[in-house]
Formats: sequence, structure tokens, C-alpha cells
Amino acid sequence: MEKEKLIEEITRLKKERNAIIMAHNYQLPEVQDIADFLGDSLELARKAVNVDADVIVFAGVDFMAETAKILNPEKTVLIPARGATCAMANMLTVKHILEAKKEYPDAPVVLYVNSTAETKALADVTVTSANAAKVVSKLDSDVVIFGPDKNLGHYVAKMTGKKIIPVPPNGHCYVHRKFTLEDVERARKLYPNAKLMVHPECEPEVQEQADIIVSTGGMIKRAPEWNEWVVFTEREMVYRLQKLYPNIKFHPAREDATCIGMKAITLQHVYESLRDMKYRVEVPKETAEKARKAIERMLEMS
Repeated sequence: MEKEKLIEEITRLKKERNAIIMAHNYQLPEVQDIADFLGDSLELARKAVNVDADVIVFAGVDFMAETAKILNPEKTVLIPARGATCAMANMLTVKHILEAKKEYPDAPVVLYVNSTAETKALADVTVTSANAAKVVSKLDSDVVIFGPDKNLGHYVAKMTGKKIIPVPPNGHCYVHRKFTLEDVERARKLYPNAKLMVHPECEPEVQEQADIIVSTGGMIKRAPEWNEWVVFTEREMVYRLQKLYPNIKFHPAREDATCIGMKAITLQHVYESLRDMKYRVEVPKETAEKARKAIERMLEMS
């Protein structure tokens, strides 16, 4: 089916099903363009709380769709492609958390929303890259069990002065781990007037070379501060930024910084998802109730 026809059909089915499409900043441009809500994990979690629709089509990875379902147990939540998963979220297991709790029984468990529903159920509070430092600074404990992203944990430790116990010991995002000091050097040479905006999932030595360290939502807020940026995060963020600020220059730090899970969803998948009402996201009731407390606490604290 041609692109125009697909968009037409998606629009028709959305009306018919009383559905909305939520998409993450890392989605393909064609998917970003048809979204009703576009944002980072925190923005999408906030939007998901008061959704006025019967069906949520979540163009993102599975943990995001699970979060939407946890916050909307009575609604139908669909993820358009089975392969839309997050490698980092899958690195953290229940066992990792229970072992850390044995060693640090009084430490609160703070989990990045990039985690599965079953691990969120063991969290005291969840965080996103946009609010992690803020939330952790408000906890009355100097030691915090934090997972699954070790680099975000490093950033939080630096910002709060607290001791971070990473679970698992080496949890990471393979996309952000690609960025190196060579990329920083190349960016400075190629774009001498540009500033570097770096995601806190990048390696600590790359973070240290940044002009600003920010979440994708933070990148959107801070972009107007300068007229040219090199963007150290998933490549598609440049599309979102360029669309929002056509008069500012944005360059991807690496053309190959692509998330396979995010790119699993195409316009065709979104259409088929609405047409066939697939793939339904379900979270066991007890898991969802526990996880919801941790997510709601994050929303209150940030």
C-alpha cells in the first residue's frame, strides 16, 4: 500500500477504534509524523495517565507499552511489532534486584523506566533520564540500588553525591555505548561552531566532553539556547529536533546510532496493528499494581 493510502487508512481506523498513537522520539520519521503524542519516556508516561481513548497504539519498545498498560489497565494497549524490544531493559532480572537487596537491605530500589514490568514491581520508584537525578536527590538514603543503565547511574551519582549500586553491574544501551571520544573529536573538527548535547546513557568520558548532558526531552527544551548542535543519541532524534527548530542546525554524532527495537515499527505495522488489533500488551494484575505504585511515585516526585 502506498504511503498516502496507509496514512488515510490509519486515520480512518483511529476514528473507528477511538484510538490514539503514542510514539517515542527514536521512531522512524514516517511514524513520528502520524503520532498524536510524541515524546521521551517521561512525557509519554505523563500523557498515558489521562488518555481519552479506548485504544493506545504504542510506537516505541515493549517496556514503554507495558508502562502505558500499567497506567491504563482498562484500556487496550497495542504494540505494532513483536520485535520492538529494548536490549538494556532485558539485561535486568528479578534475581539481580533480590541479590542487591540482600547486600543492601535498607537501600531503595530505583529503576529506570527502561525495565520490564516484573522488575518495576520490585522498585520503590522509577525514573527516566529526564528526572533521575531529581528523584534520587529527594530520597532519604545515601545508598541507592539503581538499574539497569550503569552510565545513567554514574551521572546520577555525580549529580547527587550518593552511592549508586548498579544492577546489573554492566547494564547499558548498545546505541549510546557506540559513542566514543573519537566521535567527540570528529564533531568538534567538523562543526567548530556547534555545541554537543549528550544523552546520560553515553559513556562517562563522553559525558565529560559534553556542553550539556540531557535526556531527549531536555534536548528539545535546551535546543533554542544555541544555533548549532551535534546530537549524541539515537539518530532519529535529529529528525524530531530539525522539525521543531528549522532555523537551528542539528547533526547526528554517528549515522549508525540506530536502535533496532525502535526501528522494528513501520507505518505498515501501525496500520496492521489498528486493523487487526494486534499485538495486545498484557501485564499480570499483581505485577501491574506493584509497578504502578513505583511509576506514580515518580510522577509525583518529578
